[in-house]
Amino acid sequence: MNRRDFLWGSGGGLGGIALATLLGADGLLAAEGGTAARPRPDGGLHHAPKAKRVVQLFMAGGASHIDLFDYKPELIKQHGKPSSFGEKVETFQNGLGPWLRPIWDFQAHGACGKMLSEVAAPLGAVVDDTAFIHDMVGKTGVHSQGTLLQTTGFNRPGFPSMGSWVSYGLGRMSDDLPAFVVLPDHRGLASNGTKNWDAAFLPSQHQGTVIYPGSKTPIADLFPDDRVAFATRAGDDAGVALLNRLNRGHAAGRPGDDRLEGRIQSYELAAKMQLAAPEALDFSREPREVLKLYGLDHGKTTFDKKINDLEETDVFARKCLAARRLLERGVRFVQIWSGNDNGFPRRNWDSHENVEQDHGPLALGMARGASALIQDLKRTGLLEDTIVLWTTEFGRMPSSQGGKGRDHNPYCFTSWMAGGGVKGGVCHGPSDDFGYKPADRANPTEVYDLHATILHLLGVDHTRLTVRNNGIDRRLTDVHGKVIRDLLA
Repeated sequence: MNRRDFLWGSGGGLGGIALATLLGADGLLAAEGGTAARPRPDGGLHHAPKAKRVVQLFMAGGASHIDLFDYKPELIKQHGKPSSFGEKVETFQNGLGPWLRPIWDFQAHGACGKMLSEVAAPLGAVVDDTAFIHDMVGKTGVHSQGTLLQTTGFNRPGFPSMGSWVSYGLGRMSDDLPAFVVLPDHRGLASNGTKNWDAAFLPSQHQGTVIYPGSKTPIADLFPDDRVAFATRAGDDAGVALLNRLNRGHAAGRPGDDRLEGRIQSYELAAKMQLAAPEALDFSREPREVLKLYGLDHGKTTFDKKINDLEETDVFARKCLAARRLLERGVRFVQIWSGNDNGFPRRNWDSHENVEQDHGPLALGMARGASALIQDLKRTGLLEDTIVLWTTEFGRMPSSQGGKGRDHNPYCFTSWMAGGGVKGGVCHGPSDDFGYKPADRANPTEVYDLHATILHLLGVDHTRLTVRNNGIDRRLTDVHGKVIRDLLA
């Protein structure tokens, strides 16, 4: 390798993209043919970006598209009749009972006339900013694999989360907050746990930082334990400084090993977060009208033991408001979770037993929080360059299970996007008359296409954002993916 090739390999790859982005943000890129500082119009990326940041809303357990967003009049007509798919159907739990009509009635919303069910109706305020994709397909009806496919692009562990890829490729926009933040369900983690936001073979500083808004300790181990008298803030700072000196000395003798460098950066970022994070999570200065928008003006501090829409609104909308505050302070990727792993009574979207009982409160809470988030981003001017993505691991079957429930349906489900260069008020890729499979089975939308489109809006060519691991050039979209041009504004 000659000197020129070495310099290109160092500065023209992914590190160069991140560096150029940071330099462009500070106006420090040199103009072509001269030395005057003049930022490139594309920010140093593969092409001019439409978006800078992403919010991923993930419904753990498998949200029912046909009960929320994908209106099926034929399913209403055939309600109660024996289900006949015209082909052999592999189910997860033998959910091939009679056809089951949508649990809630649908109505048209917005200028686009998008049909939404009663429990998703709060999203009616933002449907003209939203693009629905009704022909999403997965690869499996297993929760863990389906979830990983949506979060990492692979249905097995060991691959970086989309948030980690975005953090790695574009870098941080804030010196005091991480690029990738995760807001889990307060009742527990979803399938795969922390693997859903792991950095895998990328440097460890790109994994998601977990925050629990509204809890006593939103970020674990951020502050010294106040139950121990000698653990003071000054002592903590001194300890971190000592560790940094020791780690830097250790790293100096081991060039090329980025594991310790990632740990050092994590320590340094944590020290900065001690000042920035509490302010970002403090809602006390939010105007009353904003709290009302999110449904956080109810004044209650305790809720019924039975799952209810007020509590679900509170917990989900609180995360949505925290997301907006984090985004406006420079966080690049926020992942919000609704639902934990399997447990009884259900506190997730895996409604095998009773869709109305489980989906109802969760859907209302989600719809109120997500609608408020999009309206709030629009109010603050952030929606123009922020992508809001709603997804789940798979949908539910149009046939019934046990009379009131629905089985897994990886053959067709819905995702939607808003903001950040997304064309609003449109629907892409219809499903068939029953919401069982895509209407055009030969050309469904896959998660690779969704990921490719999001990276495209961020100014990144998904085929060029690669890292060599175990002899293979890995990327978020594996060897697949095409940008969904119909969704671009």
